[in-house]
This record gives sequence, structure tokens and C-alpha cells, in this order.
Amino acid sequence: MDTTNTASSTSALDPSRADARWRATVRQTATGAAQAVQRLDSVDLFRGLIMVIMLIDHTRDYVSRDGMTVDPLGLATTTPLLYFTRWITHLCAPGFALLAGASAGFQRHRGASVPTLSRFLWTRGLSLIVMELTIIRVLSSLNVDPNYLANLQVIWAIGCSMVVLAALVHLPQRAILAIGLLIVCGHNLLDSIRIPAWTNPTMPAPSALGKLWMVMHQNGLFPLFGATVPMVRVNYPLLPWIGVLAIGYVFADLWLLSTERRRRVLWQLGVTLIVAFVALRIPNLYGDPLRWQPQDTFFKSLASFMNVQKYPPSLLYLLATLGPCLLFLSFLQGRTFSNPLARALITYGRVPMFFYLLQWIWAHGCGLLLSAINGMPLAAHFQSRAETFMGAPPPVFGGTLRDVYICWFVGAIVLYLPCRWYAGVKARRKDLVVLRYL
Repeated sequence: MDTTNTASSTSALDPSRADARWRATVRQTATGAAQAVQRLDSVDLFRGLIMVIMLIDHTRDYVSRDGMTVDPLGLATTTPLLYFTRWITHLCAPGFALLAGASAGFQRHRGASVPTLSRFLWTRGLSLIVMELTIIRVLSSLNVDPNYLANLQVIWAIGCSMVVLAALVHLPQRAILAIGLLIVCGHNLLDSIRIPAWTNPTMPAPSALGKLWMVMHQNGLFPLFGATVPMVRVNYPLLPWIGVLAIGYVFADLWLLSTERRRRVLWQLGVTLIVAFVALRIPNLYGDPLRWQPQDTFFKSLASFMNVQKYPPSLLYLLATLGPCLLFLSFLQGRTFSNPLARALITYGRVPMFFYLLQWIWAHGCGLLLSAINGMPLAAHFQSRAETFMGAPPPVFGGTLRDVYICWFVGAIVLYLPCRWYAGVKARRKDLVVLRYL
């Protein structure tokens, strides 16, 4: 009997030994890994591209005449270009959340202890939650109406997920991955649990348990305290995003592989996710409450097929978006990024939160300018979202889809200068810990 092979097999099945082997591997490759992850240009470039794509969506929201009144994914109202303009931005939140989890994994590779990493994650997460409720709330809505307390979006979801990840990092890698996969793959089993939508003050407000459920798995609006105000809208229920960050944390371990092997694994994973999406989507088998149906034209049929639920992100939504993200990351591995466009995207990727705050200002500024040029009232840009939620007509802005793309293109150039300045400040002032939070 081969006792060596037996011992090896037993070790492979033992999570504690597997985790110990992982730690030994990290120690053995500490120097090379630390150098490799000190500045991950491919990751920064991809993150920067995500931010630039995101700018399209927010510019469309505040520039286009159809930004608030037409569903760009609705088959009866959309056009191919409008549909594409909206759908391409679906890649942003999943890609950004995956990399947010991976960033924590990269810190672990650099030698951060579990307690240190956990403390950073929960403090970072809380800072993001506060930022969502204060700075982002004002920048995204351009009003301070106390009746409209919060619109819980992607930064809120990532912040809360980081707080949860702060606890998960104390577990073995396999356990974290298993929890992440269980949430992402299984949360659609909960779709049948629905809280009646609250749309006006004459309706009874959801119970405390109902509000908690909406925060975790059902988007919608509810009054935080009494029967009407202040109001909170949940756009990013937390449960699926917690799973994505947990997977992203373990996903960072791919950067301990050789470049060629990492490229191959990323490609295989990307193809696998896309194939899984198609296999589940064609028969409407599982993974999304929005069923697709063949339509009278190819475009409408394709639009129906690709119209997957984002709020909260369904399994099919995550497969359809993370698959292409992984393929693009595979393409970037081992490449040298010396051209100006690549360097600009890397700069954006190194200061994503700074860019995120600036792009709200740019999108609103373009919307105000286009409305003024077209002789439309500027007051619509300052309309309280509380008024909109309670039945007021949605605001109508002044620009066309062509204007959206012009404003987006110019914004992607203009925002480079302040982002380059801030990236330089972060690189020079390592002593200012607060810069790690922005």
C-alpha cells in the first residue's frame, strides 16, 4: 500500500490542512507574489473600464429626455442603441463587486493578518455606508429633502457586504467560497417570498420584518419609521452582493498562479459561466424571475432573452455579466499597458471612489446644460425623489441619446486630470491612512 499517496489524499480532503498548504504556498512565494500584486495593472485597467462604462448610464439618466420616463429595456419602448446603452452598463456592478472582494484578497497576499484585514473591511464598509447616506445621496439627487432619506445603491451594497466579509475572512478559503456560491446560486429559490409593494401613503407600511426582507432580497420603497416618511428606496438588496464579494475574495487567489495558467483559468471560467447562462436561460429553467419569450423580430427576441433581473441580481444576471468580465480579464493577463488610453483607464481604476463621486457632478452638470440649451426648466433636476416616489410626474430632461454619448465621451476625458492628480496624492502620501478609504 502506498502510504505517501494515502496521506496525500487524506490531506487534500482536510480543509484545515488545505488551508495550511495555502498559507505555506503564500510564504514560499511571498516575495514574488507581493511584487506581482503591489500594482495589478490588469485589474486596475479593468476596474477603470468599468467606471467609464458606468458613466454612460448616469449620463443617460440625467441628460436624455427619456432618462426617467422610458424603460430602455422595455420591448415596447426601446431601440437597439438605447437597449445596448443600458445593457452594457449591467457589467459594472458585478465586475466592481467581484474586484472589491478580490482587493481584500490581494491585501491578504501582501501579508495582512486576518485581524488587520477584518478590521479594515468593517471600517471600510461602514465608511461606504455613511458615504452612500450622505455625500452620494446628495450628489445623485441634487436635493436634501429630509422626506427622501436614502436611495440604497451599489456603494451601500458593497459597504454592507464588506462588513459581512470582515467576519467571513476568519473562515478557511473553501468555506468562504462555499458560502459565496451557495448565496449566488441559491438565492433565487427565495424569489417567491414577496412583500406587497408600498407605493402610496394610503397603504399600510411593511412590518419591521418586511422592511428587513426588502433590504436583504427585494427592491422597493418603504417608510423608515411611521406610515409615510422618511422614505427609503432599496435598489440593491444585499444578499446576492454578499455572495459576489465572498467569491471575489477567494477569486484573488488566481493571482498566485503563473500568468499563463491564470489566463487559461480565467478564460475557462468565463466560458463556463456563459454556457451555464445559455443552458439555464433557453428553457427558462432556473435563475431568473423574468422569463423570456420569442418575439416577432430577432432584436426583440434577443432583447427578451438578455433582459435579466438586476434588482436584486439574479443568478442569470450574474452569469451573463461576470462571464464576459472574466473573459476580458483573461485577455488582459500578461500584457504591457503603455498606450495612453490604457494608462488613463489604469489611473481611473486606482481611484474608483474618487471617480465615482466626480461622475455624479459631471452627469448632473451636463443635464443642466442640455436642459438650458433646449429651453427646458432646470427645476426638474432638483425635483425631490420623494415627490417622484409619491406619484409626481418623473422629471424630463433636454438631451438626445446622441447628446448622451457626446457628454460621456467628453466626461471620460475631462475627469482624467483630477483623477490623475488624486492618484498621485495617494501614491505619495502612504502615511495618510484616510486616503485608503477614498
